[in-house]
Amino acid sequence: MRTLLKTCTLVSLLALGTGFVACSSEPGAPAQTGLAQSALTPAASCDEVESLLRERLKQNMIESVEASRTSALEQLDSGCYWWGDDLAGGNVVASTGAGGPVPGAPSGGGDSDSGGGAKEYSTTNTQEADVDEADFIKNDGEHVYLLAHGQFQIFDAWPAADTHRVAAVEIEGDPKKLFVHEQRALVYSSLSPSASEDPYYYGGECTYGYDCEFTGDGTPLLVTELDISDLSAPTVVRTLKFSGSFINARRIGSTVHTVVSSPEPRVDGLSTWPEGLDVCALSEQGVTPGTVGTVNVAFERLVDKNLALIDAAPLDLQLPTVEDTLYRDGEALPRADDPFEGCANFYVSHTGDGQSFLSVVSTELGGDALGQTTVVGKPGAVYATSESLYIASRHQYGSTYGWFYEDAAATPDATTIHKFALSDSAQPSAYLGSGVVKGRVLNQFALSEHKGYLRVATTTGHLPDPEAHNTVASLKQEGGELVVKGMIDHLAPGEDIRSARFYGDVGYVVTFKKTDPLYTLDFSLPEAPRVRGELKIPGFSTYMHMIDAGHVMSIGYDADDQGDFAWFQGIMLQIFDVTNLDDPKLTHKEVIGTRGSSSDAATDHLAFNYFAQRGLLGLPMVICEGGSGGNFGDTMTFSGLLVYKVDVDEGFTSLGGVPHPLPDTSADPYAVSCGSWWSQASSFVKRSVFLEDYVYSVSEDEIRVAHVNDLATPAAIVPLTP
Repeated sequence: MRTLLKTCTLVSLLALGTGFVACSSEPGAPAQTGLAQSALTPAASCDEVESLLRERLKQNMIESVEASRTSALEQLDSGCYWWGDDLAGGNVVASTGAGGPVPGAPSGGGDSDSGGGAKEYSTTNTQEADVDEADFIKNDGEHVYLLAHGQFQIFDAWPAADTHRVAAVEIEGDPKKLFVHEQRALVYSSLSPSASEDPYYYGGECTYGYDCEFTGDGTPLLVTELDISDLSAPTVVRTLKFSGSFINARRIGSTVHTVVSSPEPRVDGLSTWPEGLDVCALSEQGVTPGTVGTVNVAFERLVDKNLALIDAAPLDLQLPTVEDTLYRDGEALPRADDPFEGCANFYVSHTGDGQSFLSVVSTELGGDALGQTTVVGKPGAVYATSESLYIASRHQYGSTYGWFYEDAAATPDATTIHKFALSDSAQPSAYLGSGVVKGRVLNQFALSEHKGYLRVATTTGHLPDPEAHNTVASLKQEGGELVVKGMIDHLAPGEDIRSARFYGDVGYVVTFKKTDPLYTLDFSLPEAPRVRGELKIPGFSTYMHMIDAGHVMSIGYDADDQGDFAWFQGIMLQIFDVTNLDDPKLTHKEVIGTRGSSSDAATDHLAFNYFAQRGLLGLPMVICEGGSGGNFGDTMTFSGLLVYKVDVDEGFTSLGGVPHPLPDTSADPYAVSCGSWWSQASSFVKRSVFLEDYVYSVSEDEIRVAHVNDLATPAAIVPLTP
């Protein structure tokens, strides 16, 4: 047993037979490693912001050129080999970034108070009560609001059999998320990227960060607010066009807080290879003082040229912007003021590895104010309570910048966490403080605030490295710092976290390499957290959902143990009895299909629809049969929505499924098939809604409405195509 933080007092847990340690901070202990670098400092002006960005551009450029120079010298010694277009001095468009992507409250529902809708209905599956999360579908028990085929569409959904569309409004760009509240709708859409954007740098939405990054899609964001007081004729009342892209958003009452990531500044004309340098010809002469000198001089001149380009680049034109337009009686009224102008409420990160602009933008439905707070740093996972918003940014050691957290060899991963106070109006979100923990967070469920403490679950290292391990830390705000007050370290060595969930004073963490250890964690003393129990079973959970205080439901994958590793298999549902934290038990298990079966709900909690009032679970599903071991199934037997009755005593009782037409995957090589990788789960059906005993199964092209007692026979089929 070894201590990674010298400021910790060890609590012996050998009785549990584990290899981890639990720590709590000692009064008067030395400052936490990396805490100073994690803190944000206010930017005095845009000039200060531009100066910082320019220096980091230079730092990143020099590192890239040095890598090319090293390669060139290696070729002199080993002979010329293919180097792509760079051998001809090909130019690149460089940014400050490193490059491409890196390979609670149970949702129950609502009660209608309108008198005309369903008495009980499911709502968005949110992490925290009273904190709504943006999704492409919302409902109020009587109407369904969704985004499909470039439109904001409204459906009269009750009575169920009479479901029909009452309005459809074209939305500029590609509409992806929305909120609906008190006769207002707020729609987020992605606009076409400019020609200078790097298409490979950004990915799509990242909800399960095992092998994706929380960067947004890299396209400009358009926010459209609509007045829906007349459901048959929604009208646009405001648009906000941001230079940055959508990361995530939360709605608390009528106030909406949106996290926007603006692209890193770019300088055209930078190159990583000297024009005219022919290493192939030089390699024929071998390694001599002359050939080495030729290479070195060429790269030194290249650096000087790049430095001049960076110094001359107009970085002020690449700061975040927003175009705010109000609409009154059909007339567009552009607003001249830009809350980003002058870099007011800008903060600078000092970790050295992130130079994008991350903004927390606040607006009020029905209002016209706009507030913003911007960080010059890295985007990250977003977690929010009704009072605070946290951004957890993942960092990995690289030689481009000085590592700010402990020994890079032992701790190559770290997560900085920035905390902002949320206002109940469209005011700038006040920056409250920052902290840092070892390891990287998986997604928003790796964070949870309770009784003034923030719990964070992380993984350090990557499989199959036997040094990989996991940590759960407890942080508390002290002044402008989020200080680690307690920690469980070296949890499940040689494994990584596949899911985490916190509920009150208890945390649940699932790790995996070839079996699924479920750990129960006791945070009743947040400065001395401890592991209470451990349960090892095949497979792993990717999302956990609280049924009640004593029972956890999960979705994930079954596994086929191969000794040193395990193949993931079909989708797996489980119920755990955690009434005794010292002895958690698996009480019910349901495996669906074989390897290649998939569900959006496995990696996106918004697709996991548990209707607690009636104990119903709706899951989008693609079922594939014929798979085993490392071979994917070759026969898709079902595509649609599965519905289960869930009971802590009886387990999962299948009520059947709402089938959707099986797709022709031969026509689209990128369509969902039986080859889905576990961390990139997808299905044709995307969401579901329960209104009393009816379920609405939503795909990209249609809504199928069925009674839970006759799922195979839809009461209504409503197309979503224009």
